[in-house]
Amino acid sequence: MSGKNRRLWHEWQTIEERLAHRTDIRYRVAARNAAGMPVGYLIDYHIRSICGTEHLDRLNEPGVANPPLFADHFLLRIDLPPGYPCIDAAPQFRFLSADEVGHPLPLPFHPNIRYFGALAGRVCLNATDTFTPLAWGIERIALYLHYARYHALPTPPYPEDRQVAAWVLQQGEPNQWIYFSSNY
Repeated sequence: MSGKNRRLWHEWQTIEERLAHRTDIRYRVAARNAAGMPVGYLIDYHIRSICGTEHLDRLNEPGVANPPLFADHFLLRIDLPPGYPCIDAAPQFRFLSADEVGHPLPLPFHPNIRYFGALAGRVCLNATDTFTPLAWGIERIALYLHYARYHALPTPPYPEDRQVAAWVLQQGEPNQWIYFSSNY
């Protein structure tokens, strides 16, 4: 087995072990390379989290109370580019707005996940290198969904979605709307 395929196999086994006893996260292999090793995953998060606000069209407008809306299911796609695990071929983590058959799905509303624009669904993990296990990213995103981890300040490493970050700072934190998960 090549070094790359050994790495892909190791990542797959680590994901299997780390998620084996979790009831809130499930995964399935979405794509394989010629040797049968996974190069794409679909991750089902069954976690109650924010998926928008009541008045999204008036987001961050002064004087407009904008309570969050919630969803219980989110679908993430992880794609490993051909050069993975080289430093310039980092894994891509992106939430999907539709399932495999086209049914719409909510996107998470989180400062470290792009909500608006062409890159909607893109996740910023701030992983320091390509040696960071995929399972770590999957579990970190669960913490994002629980709002146990987020970076909303306009400082490095900067939020992925500045509009959502502004809502978190201006309304989510002051109104304690982001403190909905007592498990984390």
